[in-house]
Amino acid sequence: MDPLTHALASYTLKRAAFPRVPRAATVPMLIAGTIADIDLLSAHISPSAFLTFYRTYCHSFLAALLFSLLVTLPFLLRKRSADENPVPLLPAFLAALSAAVLHLLMDLCQSAGVELFWPFSPHRFALDWLPRLDLWILGILLAGILLPALSRLVTEEIGARSKGPRGKVGASLSLAAMILYIVLRFVLHGNAVAALEARTYRGESPRKVAAFAESGSPFRWHGIVETESALREVEIDVGPAASFDPDAAVTSYKPEPSPALDAARDTAVARRFLQVARFPKATVEKTPSGFHIILRAFPYSGDASSSLRVHALIDTDPSGKILSQELAWDPVSREFWWQ
Repeated sequence: MDPLTHALASYTLKRAAFPRVPRAATVPMLIAGTIADIDLLSAHISPSAFLTFYRTYCHSFLAALLFSLLVTLPFLLRKRSADENPVPLLPAFLAALSAAVLHLLMDLCQSAGVELFWPFSPHRFALDWLPRLDLWILGILLAGILLPALSRLVTEEIGARSKGPRGKVGASLSLAAMILYIVLRFVLHGNAVAALEARTYRGESPRKVAAFAESGSPFRWHGIVETESALREVEIDVGPAASFDPDAAVTSYKPEPSPALDAARDTAVARRFLQVARFPKATVEKTPSGFHIILRAFPYSGDASSSLRVHALIDTDPSGKILSQELAWDPVSREFWWQ
């Protein structure tokens, strides 16, 4: 999820669940709710650093706990004047921890995956319910903040006084609406996956399928299907009368087995790449010195996992001996990112 959505979600959570926590704790709570995305800076270092850090260490429960402690620590060390009320440390810490965990749960609902239990497990969890930027969630959160502010202006104009913490009702309704929306996404995602699994694709049964969310509509999904000989991508609509044509899928055939391809898959960069790529696709090109193998994350376009794409490049001689190997940015996605 984008940093703006995380910040709005943290602020909404503060108003709904921690309205009595002093305003001084709001900024630390916003930091705790967004700081995990600092791992995106690894893209400025190298493709290898990006694969190592993005959605890994900082997106774990242990990191959420440490970040929450760090942002709460200044309240303990800060010197207060005699007439200044102290900020209650435990509620401030719990508020920060709640924002940090909310960040993880929202990213868990996407497709890039998060290593929730690092350092105990390197497994990435991804539910595929939400797109990288969800305009509906963004709108729900903004409405929960702006509409109560507008209502307060109206009531103050007519001389009425609101009871209770400011913005709590609107924030609570906003969080409830967001949860209901995610539940809807969960149901529709299950329908999309079931539809993909129930079809055959030019005579082949699916081995593995995934349905990735699209930002514009919760009823439209981007399907990926792996069969024995190919990888296929297809747009799928879900709903009461929706259907899709499996023959309309865009097909990318797998390369024939070869010693060069087997050797390439056994390299260090390929193993590192395959830990992250959910649908890896190999391309084998004949060169004067042997073979050039490219491992990419399928599909090559769209936003199925991340706008930043890394691929593995391996060169071998005719017998399959490794000549060179490296991780590199996909030229198209790198141009998109840096423009």
